[in-house]
Amino acid sequence: MTANATPTKIRIRVLRQSDPNSAQHWEEFEIPFREKLNVISALIEIQKRPTTVDGKTVRPPAWEAACLEEVCGACTMNINGRVRQACTALIEDVADAKGDTYELTLEPMKKFPLVRDLVVDRSKMFDNLKKVKAWVPIDGSFDLGPAEPQDDGVRHFRYALSRCMSCGCCLEACPQINEKSSFVGPAAMAQALLFNRHPIGKTLEADRLDYLTSDEGITGCGNAQNCVKVCPKSVPLTRAIAELNRDTTVYKLKRWFGGS
Repeated sequence: MTANATPTKIRIRVLRQSDPNSAQHWEEFEIPFREKLNVISALIEIQKRPTTVDGKTVRPPAWEAACLEEVCGACTMNINGRVRQACTALIEDVADAKGDTYELTLEPMKKFPLVRDLVVDRSKMFDNLKKVKAWVPIDGSFDLGPAEPQDDGVRHFRYALSRCMSCGCCLEACPQINEKSSFVGPAAMAQALLFNRHPIGKTLEADRLDYLTSDEGITGCGNAQNCVKVCPKSVPLTRAIAELNRDTTVYKLKRWFGGS
């Protein structure tokens, strides 16, 4: 920004695509700047008057949003080249200031099937949770008696893992998630560990470790550690992967030697 210049407008460049089979194209919009405006609010302003900078009236860009407080993960997108939630992305924090204009580029996540414009289908995040059996089994649990006491350190770790909102940031940033890889990704792995550390959830530990020793499991991790850098909830993904690496190794050794 030049000295003493005050931004008065926002220019937003949006990558558009009508459906998965259509060609991509860019459209630029311009709206007045006001302080503490987030990306979702900026998109709403465009929706009110969807006219491009060259004067063409177009269909408003499509996006998803629900909670607007960084809890649901629905509004995740690439904002100026970095994946994050649009609801907590303030324009003055994420845009490039050039003279009297804030410039911003919005793109959908690339690791998920596109629906339209900035909307993607995150179904595989939830399918992956099914693969690792990320739940506490309750059938018959009434016969198990009280759960065993749990160390405070383990409980705090489990709470940190439980903050995952399946937003998809970690998959978007992971270089091992691509069309040539079947890697399940860091989010599902961390959730597998969460339930393996649960007093009742651990009854399915062998099933989870069996899956995580498959081709889709932990061997697909390249230890890039991009996942933990972009996680909006500071989920300890790299620690989870390290602990699972140990657990799966022990599991495989026990199976190799015929143990249970």
